[in-house]
Amino acid sequence: MESSPAGGKYSTQAMMDGVERPSPSHANIHNHKGLRTGELALRAGALLLTLAAAIVLGINKQTKTVPVQIISTMPPVNVPVSAKWHYLSAFTFFVVCNAIACAYAFFSLLLALVGRKGTAAATVILDLLTVALLFAGNGAATAVGLIGYKGNTHVRWNKVCNVFDRFCHQVAAALGLSLVGSVLFVLLVLVAVVRLHRKY
Repeated sequence: MESSPAGGKYSTQAMMDGVERPSPSHANIHNHKGLRTGELALRAGALLLTLAAAIVLGINKQTKTVPVQIISTMPPVNVPVSAKWHYLSAFTFFVVCNAIACAYAFFSLLLALVGRKGTAAATVILDLLTVALLFAGNGAATAVGLIGYKGNTHVRWNKVCNVFDRFCHQVAAALGLSLVGSVLFVLLVLVAVVRLHRKY
């Protein structure tokens, strides 16, 4: 005996009703927890990277003995010369930018752990400002670093990284750490955009 189409429809619906399906609310909660965990990890990583960048350049100094030719008819005189990060304003700006970003990452991480509501918009704006600040510091330090590495023949600025090699390597390491920290702050902004998109 063949079953009617109506009966088949009702039996199929009954079978589907017997299967437990995840509710949209459970999926939203899972996605929210995943975004929150990712945000905490990104803020912790940005905190550590900007802190490391500020420390690596903040303790950077090197002293070398350089021969200086005073008079062409006399042999060169060996003079001790030091290279320190605070001798250049671009490096000072870099350290200050990373210190500010590190402090902000610490306080924003505390707010994220507490889960305080009503600060999402302010956090996104501050994240964007931190990204701009870090990229400004990285750009200034990179420009000066390239001059120290290659020099500038047009204005007769000699390169110094062939003399202060360890100092320049430490500057490059600090720049790398700060650049990765900047990328993490960019990802935090993207996480906030995804959260707002799913909310509205």
